[in-house]
Amino acid sequence: MSDAGSSRDTRVHTPPLGYKALTPVYDLAIATLTREGAWRERFVREIAPEANDRILDIGSGTGSLAVALCKQEPDIKYVGVDPDTEAVGRAWQKTAKANANARFVRGFFSAQEEYFDKPPDKIISSLVLHQVPIAEKERIIKEIYQCLRTGGSVHIADYGFQRSALMRVLFRMTVQALDGVADTQPNADGVLSNILSEAGFEGVMESARILTPTGSISIYYGQKPGWRR
Repeated sequence: MSDAGSSRDTRVHTPPLGYKALTPVYDLAIATLTREGAWRERFVREIAPEANDRILDIGSGTGSLAVALCKQEPDIKYVGVDPDTEAVGRAWQKTAKANANARFVRGFFSAQEEYFDKPPDKIISSLVLHQVPIAEKERIIKEIYQCLRTGGSVHIADYGFQRSALMRVLFRMTVQALDGVADTQPNADGVLSNILSEAGFEGVMESARILTPTGSISIYYGQKPGWRR
């Protein structure tokens, strides 16, 4: 298994705000521009961490979600995966300061990696999929399905279908200005629910939608069919 600082994957990734130079202000930008308190609180509630849950976070960024989850339930087993070296470093520092039981891996998510001694109970991702090409969105969600234990669940918080003219304009002026149109437009057109269903998840739903100054952020849920513990 890869560890923080040793990944040899040469694939190109998009930094947290689209440009490496903006990473130091990522936390401030997210807090200011995305109504982070509203959507992250709802996301943690949707994930509903329980003691001994194995939670894998794809695109764990600077560790804010890890801290929130560990605060909600200190006895989870959390692993965050992110290809950005600076973001992973900040995540280690942030969770250490908060005394959160979290571990981070620098690299790209792959179902071939063994992040825990058993398959994850829950796989989560926030504000990542809108940044990657449609083929990568599909790959990630298919591999989430493969990686999860039977009966496990996926939880995604990301820019989704921009239903109103105002949200579409705000999304275009902010997110698409930073991350481009080609990768972000499928999210704005509502593609994530379809990809989740096509990957085999059941009970797929958009359980919440939070309006922000950068467009609407949706929370998605799906379950891998089978027995639940």
